[in-house]
Amino acid sequence: MRYRKLDADGDYVFGGQQADFYKDSPEAVGQAVETRLRLARGEWFLDTTEGTPWDQVLGKYTAGTYDAAIRQRILGTQGVRELAAYSSTLNSETRALSVTATINTIYGTTTVQATF
Repeated sequence: MRYRKLDADGDYVFGGQQADFYKDSPEAVGQAVETRLRLARGEWFLDTTEGTPWDQVLGKYTAGTYDAAIRQRILGTQGVRELAAYSSTLNSETRALSVTATINTIYGTTTVQATF
């Protein structure tokens, strides 16, 4: 698996040739998980059914459902073998959801941290 690296702002990294890519590493799968989580359902014009259903996940009375949807997206990512640990924190004041997941991949173990 080959995956282009992202910078701190979420933009593609360029200028470093092969150093701009993760190749056959747990980090490649971790970044694939993060980008899959950030893709909102209906956002990709080629397949509007693909994506995280954020409109159903985040909102009033969804505390019992968003973790299941996020776990499903993580486990459906290419290269993920197992979800070893998972935690999420919802800050209702800032309306931010923080997710931390430790995943076992076909290349090893990595931790994914994302805030939405």
